[in-house]
Amino acid sequence: MTVTIRSRRTAMAAATALLLAGSAACSGKAGSGGSGSSANGSDPAAGKTSYTLTADTGTPKGDLDSFTWSIFAEPPSLDYTQAFDYPPNQVLANVCESLLRWNPDLTTSPGLATDWKNPDPKTWVFDIRPGVKFHDGTTLTADDVVASLSRNMDPNVASVWANQYRNVDKIEKTGPLQVTMHLKSPDSTFLEYMAASPGTVESAATLSADGKDYGGPAKGVNCTGPFAFQSWQPGQSIVLKRFDDYWDPSLKAHSKQVKFTFIGDPTARVNAFQTGEVDGGWMVPPGSYAQLAPNVYFGKSTTVADEVVSNLSGPLGDPRVRQALLMATDRKGIINAGDGGVGEIADSLVTPDNWNNAPDAQKKAGTTGLPAYPYDKAKAKALAQQAGVHGQQVVIATSPLDTQTTIITQAIAQACTDIGLTPKIDTISADKYTALFTDPAARKGVDLFLTFWYTSVTDPLDMYSSLETGAYSNYGSYSNKDFDAAFEQAVGSYDPATRAQATQKAQQIALTDLPWLPLYFEPVSVYMGSKITGLKPSIDYLYYPWAAEIGAK
Repeated sequence: MTVTIRSRRTAMAAATALLLAGSAACSGKAGSGGSGSSANGSDPAAGKTSYTLTADTGTPKGDLDSFTWSIFAEPPSLDYTQAFDYPPNQVLANVCESLLRWNPDLTTSPGLATDWKNPDPKTWVFDIRPGVKFHDGTTLTADDVVASLSRNMDPNVASVWANQYRNVDKIEKTGPLQVTMHLKSPDSTFLEYMAASPGTVESAATLSADGKDYGGPAKGVNCTGPFAFQSWQPGQSIVLKRFDDYWDPSLKAHSKQVKFTFIGDPTARVNAFQTGEVDGGWMVPPGSYAQLAPNVYFGKSTTVADEVVSNLSGPLGDPRVRQALLMATDRKGIINAGDGGVGEIADSLVTPDNWNNAPDAQKKAGTTGLPAYPYDKAKAKALAQQAGVHGQQVVIATSPLDTQTTIITQAIAQACTDIGLTPKIDTISADKYTALFTDPAARKGVDLFLTFWYTSVTDPLDMYSSLETGAYSNYGSYSNKDFDAAFEQAVGSYDPATRAQATQKAQQIALTDLPWLPLYFEPVSVYMGSKITGLKPSIDYLYYPWAAEIGAK
């Protein structure tokens, strides 16, 4: 789900600083890698890096006393109901767990639930794992699950994951270790979200005792993951300690401690990597890929760099103008100049990996034969003229986050000029940029803004939910009744083939209407210094306890 906010997540991500770079499943030159491969074929002089996707980085030779990891921004909270962005999620993934687990290969498996049943389309029954301990030594029960998941439905909590619970009527304890969820209507995405933040389980006693301080620097969290919260020094760092009573021996942490340091400046992050001040970090500044090779690795992802059309009543209201704008955008040039050559032009708002759960025939149909907009300025200008373009002004919001963002914004502005529009770049502060994703008033007067949108589950519906009429993250108020009908049919279908076919129909409509312009897929990037190994690069790091796998090299 991802729906709403990720809408939110990505939102913020981009907002905060696009610093990141989500990523995307790749095609073309990026192939699945075995262990050990990373950035390769580097040409520092040209600032470009060829690459392969790496499934794992090797087996640790031993344990560690500690390692240090950099994050591009301090998490605003560690409350899982507010965790929709890269900074909080990459920390929480090692501390708190969900009913299901999203694995590095983007499959799901049992987590705090050992089994689940769907006796009828509107009922899910979860059997809770016995003998699991919270970090304070208490034992996990069904009461903890009910209390944790129900918070997402409480308007006073204002969970960013409320949309994922929109079809839930009631959550109840049906046994000491069993929880039953009753839906208002069938929802094919609900189970998958139980592997992400919406399925997070916290101690009910802790939630009650900590109240509004829950998840903050003073209280932290009390969950069941391989690491426990130890301390949080605002503005500086968060420290986790290994939890020796962790229930899963296969993910018992190799390191006794992890220290997350907050380094916002991309140049300072790169320097910290090079000097050994930190041992690693996700979302490596793209301009440093070649510089940091061969210690930069790339992995599977579900992120797409998109230009969001936030005003469908203005000059971009005619789909032909949006098609012309995408056709006039030099996306390969953006990848080379802004992303060190790492990425693939996107003809979809989701990556091929998002279709992994679909039957082969539907996966092929969902990833090929899509409406395409190859770079052709002459045809783009002609199409725009047919649509009545004659110098109208288009406002492109941006923020001085990094060179990648600047390059993309300038490329979009050039494309506007090439099809006869008059671009105006509105540079705003990072916090105001973040507000574009949460406050309709902040988007007033803005026609376009950039996001790196990632999905939290392996399903295209997570992204396309953002385009349904009235959706929280439908920033341009896009509305197409045929799209809505196809989307709802997909959500309500449990049969994989039927669901995929309906999703495919919704996707075709979206890629014809282009309420968002897909720019490029970008793989997950991570830097690992010479002292550590064991990590499996993948977008699942936002929900999977990746730090537990890091040990001595």
